Amino acid sequence: MKLALRHVFVLVVCAFALFPILFVVSAAINPLGTLASTDLLPSGAGVTNFVNLLTSDTYPFGRWFFNSVFIALASSFASLLLSMFAAYAFSRMRFAGRRAGLLALLLIQMFPQFLAIVTIFMIFTEVTELYPAFGFNTAWGLLLLYLGGALGVNTWLMKGFLDTVPKELDEAATVDGATHAQIFWRIIMPLVTPILAVTALLAFIGTMSEFLMANVFLRDPGSKTLSVGMYGMIAGDHRNANFGMFAAGTLLTAVPTVGVFLWLQKYIVSGLTAGAVKG
Repeated sequence: MKLALRHVFVLVVCAFALFPILFVVSAAINPLGTLASTDLLPSGAGVTNFVNLLTSDTYPFGRWFFNSVFIALASSFASLLLSMFAAYAFSRMRFAGRRAGLLALLLIQMFPQFLAIVTIFMIFTEVTELYPAFGFNTAWGLLLLYLGGALGVNTWLMKGFLDTVPKELDEAATVDGATHAQIFWRIIMPLVTPILAVTALLAFIGTMSEFLMANVFLRDPGSKTLSVGMYGMIAGDHRNANFGMFAAGTLLTAVPTVGVFLWLQKYIVSGLTAGAVKG
């Protein structure tokens, strides 16, 4: 009896988890392409919504896709590199202000970045006038904004992992004449690959799905990311008419995330387990 109840519970959970996915898939392949006509088993299923989305002049989905992937990859790589440098310094070096710096990073992360949206908007208004390439409606400006928001939590996550790496390795390398740079790149980096993979994946997913800040700073149709652009597809009176294309876009949006996950999957389980136990 208990075994049967467990199977029923598992089936209910799976159905609850799969229903939204099936609904989106059915809406994407429904040729009518409207919210009112969406059924789990649509008749005349096809790829009309995908074709309309990719060939639409009103909604430059390809440009949004490129912007999102570029910003997510660049932001993930840059934040990962900067966070790793900071975590190595906080973990391996002793200097004045070290404890205060760690506490400051922790306190800053307690407040959402969106609370400073007014101040950030005023700063970028001046930046847009002086350096347009890093201002509003630019990928580089949004990239700088994302780097500041992810630095603190990534630094703490990596520092907790670095603290578990024996310092005797550093001391032995120093005796052999290795510099801090050689120790970092040749000894430390190969040992912390799991946490790098986990942090990179989390940063990529967070950037791909970020909406609030991007919606404020990206107003030009050609500069928008997927989250901002696709929101405009179903905003207001367009919600019913464009729902099929929106569902098709959500499926295509998942492709980069799944690809990065498959690329890093061999490091993710070991990285999360090590971080949970050793951090």
